[in-house]
Amino acid sequence: MEYHDSEKAKAVAGRVAEFMDDVVLPREREALATGEPITRAELESLWEQAKERDLFAPQMPEKYGGQGLDFSDMLPSFEQVGRSLIGAHAIRANAPQEGNMHTLEMVGTDEQKAKWLRPLVQGEISSAFAMTEPKQGGGSDPKMLQSTAIKDGDEWVVNAHKWWTTDGLDADFYLVMARTDLDAHPYEGTSIILVPADADGVEVVRNIPHLGGHDITELEGGHAEMKFNNVRVPVENTVGEEGQGFQVAQMRLGGGRLTHCMRYSGMAERSLNIAKAYLSEREAFGTTLDEKQALRHRIADAETQLHAARTMVRHAARELDRSDARIEVAMSKVFTANVTNEAIDLALQCCGGNGIGKDLPIAHFYEDVRAFRIVDGADEVHRRSIARWAFDDIADEEVEHALQFDEELRIDALDE
Repeated sequence: MEYHDSEKAKAVAGRVAEFMDDVVLPREREALATGEPITRAELESLWEQAKERDLFAPQMPEKYGGQGLDFSDMLPSFEQVGRSLIGAHAIRANAPQEGNMHTLEMVGTDEQKAKWLRPLVQGEISSAFAMTEPKQGGGSDPKMLQSTAIKDGDEWVVNAHKWWTTDGLDADFYLVMARTDLDAHPYEGTSIILVPADADGVEVVRNIPHLGGHDITELEGGHAEMKFNNVRVPVENTVGEEGQGFQVAQMRLGGGRLTHCMRYSGMAERSLNIAKAYLSEREAFGTTLDEKQALRHRIADAETQLHAARTMVRHAARELDRSDARIEVAMSKVFTANVTNEAIDLALQCCGGNGIGKDLPIAHFYEDVRAFRIVDGADEVHRRSIARWAFDDIADEEVEHALQFDEELRIDALDE
């Protein structure tokens, strides 16, 4: 399909695809076959090769060692890295590092960028975003946020209980969402505080066991449960404006949802390609499976929906350059999450016993993709936002029409 991406976007995505095919996918297959994880040294070697090919950190400005792609231009590359379990890691575009880099680049101070952003981009340090809390804390309803950061002189005193803090086990610093004005509505009284991992009171409770969790690298960042117990950090560690934490998080999550969509669409594309190759070789009931009409139609439906998802994401990305594009992003996220779930489920079904075996990556993809309907906003939350927009829009239009009609009736009555 031709999506009319810019020439620069297509050129970089083409180089990323070659890098995946020539270097990354062979190493992934070897790791799956032998069960030996990819070492930190090997990952750094991939980074060096990505730099040599002008592929490293494509989403970051050149002054930090990235490729300087704008948001829309980097989406095709994110789809290419999604084809591999280690693709995003290989070019330093993996979550949550990519989102945290973007956050610091957008709203960080010069000092924060010098101390934290540059080494983060280069892979010298790691980070985590600590927002979600155990019940009854902030989750799908972020207004329920319980974490606090109270000023004491020129310091914040942070108290928080978080979980699902991705890469929390290995992080050198955390971006912590906490309420900083308890008298204000959470949307106006919440801030993001940068907390170094070695600060007194930072506690990693555990790595949460979860669906998937099959990292084939030695980087066991995990999804940590964290506690921040009277952690003191300077007020200068506020990321963005005080009280604007939700606005900053929305900027981070909006773009992050779209990059996730493209990574998962790449995952779905590879799964379908594996399934089609398998169907063309596997014989049953007198013909190869790719000649069975029911399977052909299901593959056709999956390809159609995946095309629609890619188109939606690109449209949302263009809108995001002009506005917050909240509804466009929500629609793209919930649609792509379900489309990629269904496509990978179909690919696994087509491959039968080979699909549930882990010689192929489909079983790993299958475990990964199910979480996508929950992370970055559950389906139900996005549907709620879309529904409110839809019904509010209709209601406003109908009220305006009714008022206009009423005015016309009164004018007619006066004429009479």
